[in-house]
Amino acid sequence: MKCPFCHHDELKVTDSRTPSEMNAIRRRRECCKCQKRFTTFETIDLSLQVKKRAGIFQDFSEEKMIHGLDAACRHTRVSHEQIRELAYKIKTDLMERGIREIASKELGDLVMQRLQKLDVVAYIRFACVYKRFKDVRELLEAIELIAPEKALKELENEGALHATEEK
Repeated sequence: MKCPFCHHDELKVTDSRTPSEMNAIRRRRECCKCQKRFTTFETIDLSLQVKKRAGIFQDFSEEKMIHGLDAACRHTRVSHEQIRELAYKIKTDLMERGIREIASKELGDLVMQRLQKLDVVAYIRFACVYKRFKDVRELLEAIELIAPEKALKELENEGALHATEEK
């Protein structure tokens, strides 16, 4: 690493802290030549490739996963903090496996499995996009697969059934 001001390569670390997000280390550095200070963040590099349905590979992105979970969890009782925690746990699980690539189907199944435990409505919303249901029958089959009583109770609590009954 070089000083961003004078490009000298001799630096010293003056302070190190772990931010609340748990996935980076904040370091305060000082250039030994110009004495200017700057901050760097060190993160774990998850060099994982996701193999998409079309056969192409894409870098794994925790932020992309959070964005998809945000959409599925919008207007549910799931907080943004819970979404970030879920994404972090999935990323950590993948890191612990030590794999270099994962099929998007396997990644989607992992997300759905954990999301189902968190909120049934968010699970169904995510499944609608992920599974690409062709008709309502496929959607109803997915709802039936997850504890039917629990699914109906949560859907009633969210007002989803009442909205369709009124039409």
